Amino acid sequence: MTEPLVVVVAAALYDEAGRLLAARRSAPPELAGRWELPGGKVEPGETPEHALTRELSEELGVTAEPVERVPGEWPLARPGYVLRVWRTRLVAGTPEPLEDHDALRWLTPAEIWDVDWLDQDVPAVKEVLGGGATA
Repeated sequence: MTEPLVVVVAAALYDEAGRLLAARRSAPPELAGRWELPGGKVEPGETPEHALTRELSEELGVTAEPVERVPGEWPLARPGYVLRVWRTRLVAGTPEPLEDHDALRWLTPAEIWDVDWLDQDVPAVKEVLGGGATA
């Protein structure tokens, strides 16, 4: 019998200027200094949308609303874990790196590849951008 997948949700969070939010990991050590779409693990009994809202509140101190799921899912480095991404709207607050991150950056489309994305986030970011974007 196969183990159930552990779903990690992430936000493609845009500001009013159309910039995408990237978060730089501060932990664990093997991921520190690299960038990701913010989010986290879906807990038992939780919907992915609720998990995303909770994670953005805990990690960034904002209220956000998942709008639509980005097609696809991507395997993470940890076996049995997959990443799923939602386009997300900021409802209230200003994002700050409160937990697991030491910096945030709003990226214009021209700046998307200026940060060192986690390997597993690269295909998800490409899909968020429309599937055809290349590094």
